[in-house]
Amino acid sequence: MSGITALRGGPSDGSADGPKGGEDGGMSEVGLPHNIEAEQALLGALLVNNDVYDRISSLVQERHFFDPVHGRIFAIAEARIQKNALASPVTLKAFMEDDPGLAELGGPAYLARLAGAAISVFAARDYAQMIYDLAIRRDLIGIGHEIAGKAAKVDVASEPKEQIVEAEQLLYALGEQGSSETGFVSFLRAVTDAVQMANAAYMRDGGLAGISTGLIDMDRKLGGLHKSDLLILAGRPSMGKTSLATNIAYNIAKVHKKGILPDGSEGSVEGGVVGFFSLEMSAEQLAARILSEAAEVPSEQIRRGDMTETEFRRFVEAAKALENAPLYIDDTPALSIAQLAARARRLKRTHGLDVLIVDYLQLVRPASAKDSRVNEVSEITQGLKAIAKELDIPVVALSQLSRQVENRDDKRPQLSDLRESGSIEQDSDVVMFVFREEYYKEREKPGEHDVEAMMKWQEDMERLRGRAEVVIGKQRHGPIGTIELSFEGRFTRFSNLVKAYQQGGDGDFH
Repeated sequence: MSGITALRGGPSDGSADGPKGGEDGGMSEVGLPHNIEAEQALLGALLVNNDVYDRISSLVQERHFFDPVHGRIFAIAEARIQKNALASPVTLKAFMEDDPGLAELGGPAYLARLAGAAISVFAARDYAQMIYDLAIRRDLIGIGHEIAGKAAKVDVASEPKEQIVEAEQLLYALGEQGSSETGFVSFLRAVTDAVQMANAAYMRDGGLAGISTGLIDMDRKLGGLHKSDLLILAGRPSMGKTSLATNIAYNIAKVHKKGILPDGSEGSVEGGVVGFFSLEMSAEQLAARILSEAAEVPSEQIRRGDMTETEFRRFVEAAKALENAPLYIDDTPALSIAQLAARARRLKRTHGLDVLIVDYLQLVRPASAKDSRVNEVSEITQGLKAIAKELDIPVVALSQLSRQVENRDDKRPQLSDLRESGSIEQDSDVVMFVFREEYYKEREKPGEHDVEAMMKWQEDMERLRGRAEVVIGKQRHGPIGTIELSFEGRFTRFSNLVKAYQQGGDGDFH
């Protein structure tokens, strides 16, 4: 390496080589981590053999070079290689003859010296990794200075809580850099991935590609909850949106098991870690609903403390069984979409995160006030979809429906009933509606004097009692249709509906 060190005649790792900044919040670049020799070695290999670019292009960019001259050399070489033109000391000379930075290093002769001292092309990837790692370290130092500078400057427009959210976003974005490579994959690789996914689905009893909701008919229609999907669960008040969401959250968290995934990393092999943003109800109310379902004690009795000894024992046992379930509830009201994203990232970083539930999206605040409510809801749904893709998890967002449902004879919801914005339908992968005809039929009770109407009403009520429908109005991955579920209002519990042909046989399920 002595020949390369001599190219600049200066010290190397961590030295004061390079620009002497100071414009960015007073931060000087003196002493920042860097390795000039690694940059020289990589550029030399690239100028000698342009095929090196294919090995390093997904890792390093112009901005990762500490010396701005090296960054410019890389950028020009990259532009030529991408056009299938030769990048060599001779061809780059024409583009950099007037470069003042290169002139300080000896002019175009410096390019020739780089190529002359080139290392083996097989070591190029290692040097690229080193350059990238040092650049990330410099970025971390820069973020630290920025955080310190903003915190020191007391400004009415910049609240400390907002600064924390901004800092988390910057750090998470930095942590995600370089974590995935995009581009073509061979058909063999694609087939292998598809077989692994099918194998994982086959190993699960339900044959699911996604995370099981614990509701058999829903899993059959959806194939489970798929990663990076945004699922909208909509309905009018009292239909049971929150109950269904808490049921799904409980079903996923209670069967959670960790293990080694097919790619060799550790993660959830069954069930999952659930994050629940409850913007409407408190964490205690939500927990009481989940315990009501698990202990089979009516939620109003839990609130009043009106339980028999047997019921209270069941309640305590259910609480003990659930205390280790990975279900995390955040009941902070009026969260902005940026804060919601930051908290989801933090949960994934600290405890893991497999499913995120938001109750409900109209209570989420946009990052900034918009000229119309439609645009605000559009920003929220786009933000939720971005969270699903960024964290690679399914996001289930609850949504209110407009009142126009009440004005129709058929109260079954439609896509056009989604409140305030068509973007909810556009940005989502799945739209589901919770519908309980029993709720509406109860309010149509005829007078006692009309015996015939009363008998007809009682027949209808008997048929509808304890039944609910989840109408799938949109699904990118599969069919639309209706899922029939059982609903026990006393325990706020949705469960699998036993069909007439399954009763009394091996096909019973609850």
